[in-house]
Amino acid sequence: MQKIENIILDYGNVIFMIDFAKSQDAFTQLGISNASEIFAHHGQIALFDDFDKGIVSPADFRDGIRKLTGNFELTDSEIDTAWNALLIGVPTGKHTLLLELKAKFRTFLLSNNNAIHYAYCMQHIRDTYGVKDNTVFFEQTYYSHLMGMRKPDQEIFKVVLEENGLTPEHTLFVDDSPQHLETASALGIHTALCTKENPLEKIIKDWKLL
Repeated sequence: MQKIENIILDYGNVIFMIDFAKSQDAFTQLGISNASEIFAHHGQIALFDDFDKGIVSPADFRDGIRKLTGNFELTDSEIDTAWNALLIGVPTGKHTLLLELKAKFRTFLLSNNNAIHYAYCMQHIRDTYGVKDNTVFFEQTYYSHLMGMRKPDQEIFKVVLEENGLTPEHTLFVDDSPQHLETASALGIHTALCTKENPLEKIIKDWKLL
């Protein structure tokens, strides 16, 4: 095994716990009959991809949801509440773990995110942990909606590698989506799939990182 010097972490279900079914259920209640087909862990329609890339604004995204439901009377708040329903929070101890990793490795955050979820997540860690944002835990943080690109596209990984002078064979990428790991692996990056049964804590132990 190559010596790991750099660690790139995904956010959702690696650090900040999420549950796609909760937003799928909430969208169903708003009137979207095929919620699990248009938005899921394994893939989603263009509206969600474009929102992740910052191509569409929050206002345009909400209008897109109204079109999908056929209910143009839905309020911004109702849509945001359904969209944010999947966001559970950061478990106690995760932030301490991130600081321990940062003390030993060059660490980076690479998240498919969007303006509405980002605002909610940052408010959560401010309210719960008194932390302004994730910059304290990483050398650099990268969010898809601020970059105009998203995983699993190769370009977003190349930006992180090139901007920071990272060597793929000395870099570990942890994500909960197999399709994202496939792209990273194709670029020569070591990968680890984060799941409920194989959480970040176990990955760190198995890779003997701490």
